[in-house]
Amino acid sequence: MKTKVLIVISNMEFGGAQRQIVELVNNIEQDKFEVHVCSLSKFAPLAMQFNENIAFHTVHKKSKFDFSVVFKLAKLIRKHKFHIAHSYLFDAEIAVRLAAKISLIKIKVIGSERNANYLIKPIQKKAYYLTRNMVCKIIANSQSGATYNAQQTGQPNSKYHVIYNGVNTNRFIVKDKIETRKNLGITQDCKLIGMFASFKQQKNHFFLIDTLEQLRKTGVEFKLLLVGEELHGGLHGSDDYSKELKYKIKKSNFSNDVIFLGNRVDVENIYPACDITVLPSLFEGTPNVVLESMACGIPAIATDVSDNNIIIDDSINGFIVPLNNISILQDRIMTLFKDDRLIAEMREKSRQKISQNYSSIKLAENTQSIYKIAIDK
Repeated sequence: MKTKVLIVISNMEFGGAQRQIVELVNNIEQDKFEVHVCSLSKFAPLAMQFNENIAFHTVHKKSKFDFSVVFKLAKLIRKHKFHIAHSYLFDAEIAVRLAAKISLIKIKVIGSERNANYLIKPIQKKAYYLTRNMVCKIIANSQSGATYNAQQTGQPNSKYHVIYNGVNTNRFIVKDKIETRKNLGITQDCKLIGMFASFKQQKNHFFLIDTLEQLRKTGVEFKLLLVGEELHGGLHGSDDYSKELKYKIKKSNFSNDVIFLGNRVDVENIYPACDITVLPSLFEGTPNVVLESMACGIPAIATDVSDNNIIIDDSINGFIVPLNNISILQDRIMTLFKDDRLIAEMREKSRQKISQNYSSIKLAENTQSIYKIAIDK
């Protein structure tokens, strides 16, 4: 008999957790698991990337405190008699715990932690604490995330399992830079820096913009490629952040050399056009964009937060820089701009590390093992 799994997430928009759900469900063993995905928002563009055999449901959350979601999820759980409910992001986490409780069927609840060292509001801490006994396992995508979540929510360390994100290494591959740049209308001699991130405070675009302003003052020519945009509905203040970011870029000394591409579903064809990518985040879990960039053979520079220094071997397949240290980030960018041989070496080592350690298949295998442990317990 197949194990029936319900994965619930707050939405299926263009985000890291959402993209990992796509990778997970598309690579899980279909002969052993029957997987359903449920979004608490009707806005679900990434749902189109699920394989045909993945059942997709929407339980629309109409307002911040729409408790009807709990009863609708409980009804869905009873209808399909799921063995496991696996939740992602705060709204879904709490709703699933409560829904499983009132469904009155035997079901194991597995939670998630996708970041580390971020602000958890007091009301969220309270909700996590009051429902702590309703979850049997918590899967974190970084060791720092597991430690942080345990400290904030009062869960014992024994409940946590670290499974790093995975990337489709057949989709994200090394490609010819000439062709990819031609498709984007970018000249071959251009030094191109890519940043792939939603326009939200966590991603800390301003650190990169400030650094590039200093770099331009030294006479260095480059272009900045920005992939992403504000969250749907301006969630988490991303609408204000987006306005501030675009204004800052407009006033910068390289405003004419910034390319805005918005959200894209074909990022595997955009990474290879870059010389390097930069992720200047304030906090992370396992950043998909670093994995994807490295899988495409593009060296990444990322801030020293969460487990970034586990993914990137500093000075070997990319660079790790201190948070908001402009001079060091500027130096690392220039190091790569000046040394074609170093970039070539990092390209090969980046691809090798992701292929060996961070594939979607490994993600699915590791997650399945936790599902089995939860069922057998």
